Amino acid sequence: MTNHKTVTREMFDDVMVPNYAPGKIIPVRGEGSKLWDQDGNEFIDFAGGIAVNVLGHAHPALVDALKNQGEKLWHLSNVLANEPAIRLAQRLTDLTFAEKVFYANSGAEANEAALKLARRYAWEKFPAEKNNGIEKNEIIAFNNSFHGRTLFTVSVGGQAKYREGFEPVPGGISHVDFNDLDALAAKISDKTCAVIMEPIEGEGGIIPATQAFIEGVRALCDKHNALLIFDEVQTGVGRTGALYAYMNYGVTPDILTTAKALGGGFPIGAMLTTTEIAKSLVIGTHGSTYGGNPLACAVSEAVINIIANPEVLNGVKEKNKLFVDGLNTINEKYQIFDEVRSAGLLIGAALNEKWQGKAKDFLNAAQLEQVMVLVAGPSVVRFTPSLVIDNEEIKEGLARFERAVAKVVS
Repeated sequence: MTNHKTVTREMFDDVMVPNYAPGKIIPVRGEGSKLWDQDGNEFIDFAGGIAVNVLGHAHPALVDALKNQGEKLWHLSNVLANEPAIRLAQRLTDLTFAEKVFYANSGAEANEAALKLARRYAWEKFPAEKNNGIEKNEIIAFNNSFHGRTLFTVSVGGQAKYREGFEPVPGGISHVDFNDLDALAAKISDKTCAVIMEPIEGEGGIIPATQAFIEGVRALCDKHNALLIFDEVQTGVGRTGALYAYMNYGVTPDILTTAKALGGGFPIGAMLTTTEIAKSLVIGTHGSTYGGNPLACAVSEAVINIIANPEVLNGVKEKNKLFVDGLNTINEKYQIFDEVRSAGLLIGAALNEKWQGKAKDFLNAAQLEQVMVLVAGPSVVRFTPSLVIDNEEIKEGLARFERAVAKVVS
């Protein structure tokens, strides 16, 4: 029997597990970089579903792809292949270093697959009896990193708050400081099967790896026969002005994970790697019921076909300047940021000492001024809008954000 009760925000608290604390409004419609709530109020979206809505809301090409595929095939088990999955994999391998693709439903699942593959690859290629008796299964990650919410990925992520209450966690995992090559050199050994890193730490505060650091990590992995995994769940699919951030650095990983923007809002994740490494995932070693389903892959193919256009990627770099210049202008008036860190349209405005821990205050105030922003930890305001957001919408959204700042600091 259908329940025709009017949906309210209070109903969320009644029926949902309390691990989220969403805002007071309920959006019901989106178009491009604008959202409308139940009362018809318009919001400019600088959040993008946390770097997901890479082409904004209800992009016509994505809507068409979903409708067209929805009239053909929704789901096939992995006992059978499907055309959209094959086409998308071909596109991803043509555009990147990769030769093989594994599909999942999310970034956490893509990272789970990458970490499992790294351990299995080391187990096959460097068994203890051929590796001076050394078990090669240790994983090194970085403090303040974030790699997902499964038990394995939350253990690899470098933020203890996400592991609290879920111990004991899987072993063989250690953490060192990001951008500290000496610390990694002291930790890595022939026991290490993989190093996993975000080229730009996202949840940790929008902190880019330095060129010297990322090159040094690659060299240390090569020295110790460890795989280098790039978690590009947030930095991928054009977010930084390159299709994937590794291209900006000129450093190629052995495994790359991608999700979020990959489906433009439709759930899909993928792990990309080489033919040689992929050989370790033989039949029966890993799988995903919905991974590679025709609906998700059809939408993702439409996303990639648009984002891979040089005009779009160059536009990301131009829009970055509008954002950064606008935020710096706001800061000149209100003195709230230490710095504005950015790569393309992944932007973090780090609050200064006076405003430490107050990022959520700015988010809440912005919502009242009808602009949606994010936080990256307690002291960084984060912006991850659509990559094709109109320049006038950037200006209007920043004007609304300035009004929010003025109210917080008053």
